[in-house]
Order: sequence, then structure tokens, then C-alpha cells
Amino acid sequence: MLPPQASHMGLTRCHICGMTCVNDRPGIGDLRCGRCRAPLHGVRADRIGASWALLLAALICYIPANVMPVMYTQLLGNGSESTILQGVAEFWRSGSYGIALVIFIASVVVPCTKFVTLGLLLVSAQRKTPWKRRERAVLYRLVEVVGYWSMLDVLVVAVVAALVKFRALGDVEPRVGILFFGAVVILTMLSAMQFDPRLNWSGEDS
Repeated sequence: MLPPQASHMGLTRCHICGMTCVNDRPGIGDLRCGRCRAPLHGVRADRIGASWALLLAALICYIPANVMPVMYTQLLGNGSESTILQGVAEFWRSGSYGIALVIFIASVVVPCTKFVTLGLLLVSAQRKTPWKRRERAVLYRLVEVVGYWSMLDVLVVAVVAALVKFRALGDVEPRVGILFFGAVVILTMLSAMQFDPRLNWSGEDS
């Protein structure tokens, strides 16, 4: 048996400062926080559509991010373009195992995990299922935390390019694929921000 929800007690939590405010006019959209004056609102089920749209856009961008080259490398007169997975393989063959693992985790493991997790949260919220509520809340917090590190792949490309140029060993330049990957990161973060985690607790208890 779950404890009563804040909405049942006439309370609303401010998303900006976290203050719990008395909502004596449920359903009216002009309520504001008594501390920071930010607009207050209840559970936003209408944002599920926007969250789905952003997640699908991220999925679409993830295809060219992996198919198109993300980096151009020129060493000792030989130049070549490489995709994310080709870059991982090249770093691995050259003995840079740490960089290869960082790029693989940031470019493949993290985005795919976010796609699956956000999709699971959205489907379960739409169905208002009581299945694994606490675990779903943990998953949402995990997606939020991972989102801060999602640009690690882009950062690695920038650092490698700077190091190669600094040592005058050759030339490394980003390619259009890295832009699509950046779009994937931003779109998944926006999708997570649109999702209201309080939807995990809506619906009837089992």
C-alpha cells in the first residue's frame, strides 16, 4: 500500500526550489511558488507526447551518428575518415584501450541504455501500470545522472584533436557525424526533462 500522494493532500512541490506549497486551487494554472514565484503545476501527463517525439528524433539522429564519419585523421601523410565504431577499433588496435572503452561506453552503451530506459518509462507511464514503481523511479534518476556525462564522446574527440595538433604529429578534424551524435545527446536530455517522474506513481495500486 503506497502512502497518499501530495495531490490528494492539496500539496504541490515546486520544480525550481523544491518547496512544498499548499495548492488550494487545483486545476488552476496561475499558482506560483511562495518562495521563488515559479509557476506550480501538478502531474503533467500531457508531456508524454513531447517526450516520445524527442526520443524518436534522437533515435533517428543516432543512425547517421553511427553511419557517417565523426573524425578525420591524418598521420604521416595518410588521412582517413572514421565512424564511431571504426574509431573505437582504431584506438583499440593502437593500444589506447582506455580511450577506446570510453568512446564505446559513451557512444554505444549509454545512448542505447537511455533509449531503452526512456521507452520503458514512457510506456509504463502511459499504461499507468503499478509495475516496479520504485525501480522505475531509480531508473529515471539514473538517466538524469548519466545525461551529464553523455557528451564525453564529443569531449574525447576534441581532446584527441587538440593533442595531435599540439604534438604536430598530424591532423584530426571532426566530421558531420559528431553533430548528429551531439543532437542525440541533447534530444535524449530534453526527452528526459519533458517526462514527469511523478507519472510513475499514478494509477491504481496492485
